[in-house]
Amino acid sequence: MRVLMFGWEFPPHISGGLGSACEGIVRALTARGTEVLFVLPKLSSDKGQTTQGLTMCSASGTPIPYAHKDFQHIYRETNTYWKENLRMEVVDSMLSAYATPEYYEKAYAEYVRQQSVREHARTETVHEETSVQLHGGYGKDLMSEVYKYSLAAQSIAARNSFDVIHAHDWMAYPAGILAKKISGKPLVCHVHATEADRSGTNMNSSVAHIEWEGMHAADKVVAVSHFTKNLIMRVYNVPESKIEVVHNAVSRKDARHIYHTANPKGEKQVLFMGRVTFQKGPDYFVEAARLVLQTMPNVRFVMAGAGDMLLSMVSRVAKYRIGRRFTFTGFLKGDEVERMYAASDLYVMPSVSEPFGIAPLEAMVYDVPVLMSKQSGVSEVVTNALKVDFWDVRKMADRICAVLAYPALGQFMVKNCQEELKSIRWDNAAIKLNRIYADLARGN
Repeated sequence: MRVLMFGWEFPPHISGGLGSACEGIVRALTARGTEVLFVLPKLSSDKGQTTQGLTMCSASGTPIPYAHKDFQHIYRETNTYWKENLRMEVVDSMLSAYATPEYYEKAYAEYVRQQSVREHARTETVHEETSVQLHGGYGKDLMSEVYKYSLAAQSIAARNSFDVIHAHDWMAYPAGILAKKISGKPLVCHVHATEADRSGTNMNSSVAHIEWEGMHAADKVVAVSHFTKNLIMRVYNVPESKIEVVHNAVSRKDARHIYHTANPKGEKQVLFMGRVTFQKGPDYFVEAARLVLQTMPNVRFVMAGAGDMLLSMVSRVAKYRIGRRFTFTGFLKGDEVERMYAASDLYVMPSVSEPFGIAPLEAMVYDVPVLMSKQSGVSEVVTNALKVDFWDVRKMADRICAVLAYPALGQFMVKNCQEELKSIRWDNAAIKLNRIYADLARGN
């Protein structure tokens, strides 16, 4: 089985759970003999980086057949290498994880500024080796960049042999649709999150329409949970028969180093790890922290992550005068993430709408007790974690106090979670996906 896979995040180019999910899925699929050609948007200025042992070197621009002349030379092919049935190709693009139109506008402005600086340095420095080349330029808005990425998919689909197309999340859906039109192969749209999850009732209509179009064009829609499946049926009007649930997972291999950290003076630490956005419920975390600190003053709350609500969370903490017991770390990666989990006594995920949520599983890998929102997909596969409604901050605070006050409770949860982790494996996801691929290929 050969799969043409489109995604916009893959380690080491990672900003959140989608990158971890893509890596877990691809590792498990290729280990079972499935060949995957993964197409990743990446700035051409990111040079000398590697992904899963694959060296990614940008080559000269390649014209795109079937495309308007204004979009020529936007595709940059890589010198690709096979490793364990995986091949990577890179599209020169500014698409990035969790991009919004507003985020993209700022990123584009910053790119133009840096480009100007580089051009000035190039003229001033005789020994400059390389300079960034636009090769057709990046779109001034997010939707044009998504469109250009989909045009690159045409070229890739036209010159590669594969059995199934697999597109991860909304920015990859147009690429999947065009690849299907060019090749006639079946399309799987994998829903890791929706605009309804990210924005609630304030959905971006353009993004929501792309999601609707992708799910209806797909031959099969994969949801990461039954929670997400029900949302897809309700909001996007996709028939139940078209949707398959494939839960995410975690691997013990993800814990490369196990750190043992003692907090100062017996201080307890409660962790929020994720994007600081509406979807993740950081405001409910702060409200619960305020209540906890009224009865347990020797607790440190850590908000690890970045997002559009970060400044308002800092302001709210200052308003409640709990800043001495609160730490904002910004975005963490690699060893920083591992150390933060290892230093924590409890992980809290108060998400308003969480299609799955890999972070609680990662915390479980580090033997950290977990308190999660009932409004999450991961709650379907984890029994031995505490669960509350995201809006019930009083109950959330009570549960936090209980775990911190009674260490035996946390130890009991950790022991049982260790058993649960044995059955939450990416290989299970790969088995289900391979069955979906095989069914679609036979029908094709």
